Order: sequence, then structure tokens, then C-alpha cells
Amino acid sequence: MIEIVLDTETTGLKVKEGHRIVEIGCIELNNLIPTKKTFHCYLNPQRKVSEKAFEVHGYTDDFLSKQKKFEEIAEDFLNFISGKRLIIHNAEFDLSHLNNELKILGKEKINNEIVDTLILARDKFPGSSISLDALCKRYRIDNSKRSKHTALIDCDLLAKVYINLTDQKEPMLDFQTLETIKNQADNKKISYFKKVIDISEKELLQHQEFLKTNLKKNFFN
Repeated sequence: MIEIVLDTETTGLKVKEGHRIVEIGCIELNNLIPTKKTFHCYLNPQRKVSEKAFEVHGYTDDFLSKQKKFEEIAEDFLNFISGKRLIIHNAEFDLSHLNNELKILGKEKINNEIVDTLILARDKFPGSSISLDALCKRYRIDNSKRSKHTALIDCDLLAKVYINLTDQKEPMLDFQTLETIKNQADNKKISYFKKVIDISEKELLQHQEFLKTNLKKNFFN
């Protein structure tokens, strides 16, 4: 199954207050394995970043003013996520901002299947902290690179959290197993794999003496 782990950064929390998207990050998964296909862009929100948002992601107005506008990347973004399940932490937030950007351009809302990992975590750990950082700590996922919230780093961490939340495990390569398979393929005549050890003449005589002694004891007792 093809899925997209998605995250956005914005100028502030609420669409109603005119806040816009400043970054989109996406990582594609195929049966939970990253395919190396990503979508990432910084965006010119055409407005100032709020102080609280700046504390979160650190993107300055000057830096963002030199980036593309959403309308310039909209089609590429929509093509990248087309027909794929979206994995989002707190999906309501990201979708409200994405759908607002699409509405400004006169485009339809995103109608992909959505998995909200915030809801998964809330159901699995009721009463516990379910922020991305808290879930990384719970699952012992290294989030030391997350000094600021950036979309692609958050997507990478969320992909690992998602695998754990769904009680899946990332496939691991067992090189010993691979070597065994290779050997069997190279030599199809192999029918017995246990190591056979020949006993010495001395060991044989000792065994026979042991049997004679124990047979006598069992017979006369």
C-alpha cells in the first residue's frame, strides 16, 4: 500500500486569522518502507510569521519572501498525493490550512483517505501525552535533530511513530538468512544440513562397556 506521511508549517495556528502555509513536507511509504520519493517546499505566505510560529520553526519573513507561492507548486503537490492515503499527526490542523490554500485558488478540498496518528495515539494511550516528541520518547525514536519543527524531519519521525502505533515492525535484513538462501540456491542437492561427527574407536568401546554395565544392573535389580 502506498501512503504519504505529510506535515506542514504555518505562519500561525488559525486559518480564520489569515494564517498561511510556509512549508510542506511529504515522504512516500510503500508497505511502511520509505521509497525515497519526497515532496518538499518552502512557501511565501504573503504575510508576516507570528512570533509563536517563528519560535516553533524559525523561518524568517525575509527568507520566506524569496520562496515560491502556493499557486506555483499546487499541481505538483496534488499530483504527488493523488490517490494515496495520508498519514498526518493532528490532521485537522494541516488539512484546514491545505484546504484553505486550495480554496484561495478555487480548487476542491483534499479528499484522500486520512489516518490521524494523534487519534491513534489517543486511543492507544488515553490520558498520556501524545505529542510527536512524547511518542518518539515512548518508542525510543531518536529525535535529537528536531531542535526546530521542520516538515521533512517531522515526517521522518512520524513515519517511525506510525509503524509503532500500528504494531508493525520495519523489515530487517537478516544477512545470515540471505547467505543460507544463496547457498541453497547454488547447491540444490543439499538435503541434510546438520553437522555429522564421527566417534572414535575408544569412544565406541567406552559406550559398549557402559551399555553392558547398565544392562546387568537393570536385569538383576
